[in-house]
Amino acid sequence: MYIVIEGQDGTGKSTQVRLLKEYYEKQNKEVAVMDEPDGDLEVAHDIHDLLVVRGKQYNMEPMTNVLLFTAARSELWRKIAEPVLKRDGIVISARNYWSTLAYQGYGEGVSKSKIIKITHEALPDKYCKPDKSFILTVSDKIRLERQGERGKAIETFEAKPDDFQQRVNAAYPKIAKEFDVPVIDASGTIDEVFAKILEELNK
Repeated sequence: MYIVIEGQDGTGKSTQVRLLKEYYEKQNKEVAVMDEPDGDLEVAHDIHDLLVVRGKQYNMEPMTNVLLFTAARSELWRKIAEPVLKRDGIVISARNYWSTLAYQGYGEGVSKSKIIKITHEALPDKYCKPDKSFILTVSDKIRLERQGERGKAIETFEAKPDDFQQRVNAAYPKIAKEFDVPVIDASGTIDEVFAKILEELNK
């Protein structure tokens, strides 16, 4: 099973991915986490560093960002996800190409049809159509508070101006509707949000 948890920065994706991994491991399932675009893969980590850490320094073109994110996904999918899925395991991903639609499409102005075309050329249908998927959402106030609590340096796309962040925020409801993805209010406690995810998974 391939599961995707999507949403803006600060919505709690990584925490819920960790809980879901623990949940399935208690059932003796083989579980792999594919944290795009970084993940447990050196080449993907290097691409993540180029995009998210040093991206401010290079000020890369939006299409360059699309191609680099897609390259990281291709490596992660084929080297981490596919082997686990072939063994009937579970792959859980914090993000998939919907993030690129939100950030580079709605946010940076790249043609959304072009992003979809590039993704479908680089990755298989299984990647593009997860078995289960969710988009987490919270208010801007909560999201920004959570980002501040992480104590991490501000990354490339987090540092972009308010109008960019507003376009990305507005993108996720549209993506949810277009791809028929359930939206989960993630403003409650960690356990409350996890309970909602389990409820959706078991439908």
